[in-house]
Amino acid sequence: MEKKANIYRLQLETVATLKEDVPHQNIEFEFRNHDEVFGIIDAVKSKQIFETEAEATEFALGLKLFSEVMLKNKKLPLFEEFKPEFAKFMKKLKAS
Repeated sequence: MEKKANIYRLQLETVATLKEDVPHQNIEFEFRNHDEVFGIIDAVKSKQIFETEAEATEFALGLKLFSEVMLKNKKLPLFEEFKPEFAKFMKKLKAS
């Protein structure tokens, strides 16, 4: 049985490309997260770590997507060395 989680839908579309021969693409998917992602985004924005709110949003969303996948796959050797460093990083972020 899957744990309770918030469910989000992410839509990403190409608006412009650097190279003309690169096709515009769209992707849409749903993902689950144990945290309230919009609250995390607001918390990161309020820390004023980044120059713009857009950067804070990119960072928070990327971090939450990455960390949730890592949690779901914590036994993968890929994350073995990174997990302790990630924990340190999260403590530092939360303290800032």
